[in-house]
Amino acid sequence: MQQKGAIRIIEWEDLDKRKFYSLGVFMTLTTRATVYPASLIRTRLQVQKGKALYSGTVDAFCKILRAEGARGLYRGFMVNTFTLVSGQAYITTYELVRRYVNQYSPSNTVKSVVAGGAASLVAQTITVPIDVVSQHLMMQGQGEHLTRFKAKPKMMLTTTKRRLTFGQSRDITVQIFAADGFKGFYRGYVASLLTYIPNSALWWPFYHFYTGQLSLLAPSECPHLLLQALAGPMAAATASTITNPMDVVRARVQVEGRSSVRETFKQLLAEEGARAMTKGLSARIISSLPTSVLIVVGYETLKRLSLRADLVDSRHW
Repeated sequence: MQQKGAIRIIEWEDLDKRKFYSLGVFMTLTTRATVYPASLIRTRLQVQKGKALYSGTVDAFCKILRAEGARGLYRGFMVNTFTLVSGQAYITTYELVRRYVNQYSPSNTVKSVVAGGAASLVAQTITVPIDVVSQHLMMQGQGEHLTRFKAKPKMMLTTTKRRLTFGQSRDITVQIFAADGFKGFYRGYVASLLTYIPNSALWWPFYHFYTGQLSLLAPSECPHLLLQALAGPMAAATASTITNPMDVVRARVQVEGRSSVRETFKQLLAEEGARAMTKGLSARIISSLPTSVLIVVGYETLKRLSLRADLVDSRHW
């Protein structure tokens, strides 16, 4: 008999894969568009020296909006949409590894940790080159003096005002390849793995842990999706706080062209002290909270909509 309030996890074998992938692309794109401005602000905060440009998340948001307009908050977004591929790779790897680990351990925590870490490894291998280009584009405008590469302003035929066209993505890509070769697109790869593998490996078990605790506290008639939507941000805040130091190092390595994770870490501590490890944490948590709500609600809804027809009537939500 199922425990009061227990939430049953929809596993890979329960899904109609055609529905799952077609709906998944839309969900991923919507989520990324919603949280991208916070990611851009986080990157600028982490790369700046001390508080040379922005004093905090709100200050950065206001200054970017005034100086660059709403488009400034979406610099590099078109390039970033290519991470839709890594998003699909992530959820596929997570579900398949989870299913594989289940053969050796029934523990949900073990399955979540291993599958979350493996999914992040696969996703980051695809994502890092896109992130490298995207982050340099994020730094254009007010933060362009902090990056090695600058998009070339082009004259538009319809106006005498200087504006950057979509060719800036190509400009940055060409400059990275000319300066560093192919390996330039994987600058910060190790730092990314050291950031996102632990973050992913921590998020899933914390998510299931918080979901379980909330289900015990909530009335039995409380919708499961509401409890999951609360558990997601709680897990995100926990994982983000633990892994933020490596996220700061990753951003510095990728944008400033550094080659050593260890030396970057030591220099940050020497120049800015331990507080440097908290840079961008508020922006990261602010972005992770709605992201987690969107991901959890979207992902759990996606799985329910993708449930095999023969299982639809057997589940209570």
